[in-house]
Amino acid sequence: MSNQLPWHLPEDLAHFKKLTSGQTVLMGRKTWDSLPAAFKPLPNRLNLVLTRQTDWVAPGAVTVHSLEMAKAFHEQRHPPTSKETLSSVPAIWVIGGEQIYAQTLPHAQTVEMTQIDLDVAGDAFAPTLGQEWREIHREEHISSKGVPFRFLTFNRF
Repeated sequence: MSNQLPWHLPEDLAHFKKLTSGQTVLMGRKTWDSLPAAFKPLPNRLNLVLTRQTDWVAPGAVTVHSLEMAKAFHEQRHPPTSKETLSSVPAIWVIGGEQIYAQTLPHAQTVEMTQIDLDVAGDAFAPTLGQEWREIHREEHISSKGVPFRFLTFNRF
């Protein structure tokens, strides 16, 4: 199953919406392409799409060609008022795909992960977290379809 999530958990989608609403989301072009048309752009979010294609455009998306360019657009929308309030600036939520995760993980301080107890085939994967990451929060759930899953938060130490 290429360019799609191999599961559908409404609870996971609701959690994602709650975390990212009003924020900046950064994704690769393939992730943008995988979004259902009804959800492009993701509502109530600044949708940054990182691509090497210099002529790529899509309604509702801000095309960026580097992580630095993504950060500049984000900071333009959410400027800190002082160095003391820098920690209150909303985060950039990296939402995929595999290459974007790999590029941004070295810069991340927090990872929000949904772990689903399903054995599924896939062609793209999030990077494995190294020893510098510690789980700081866990919420266990069972979906309306009877699938166990959990929301995990990791911080870099």
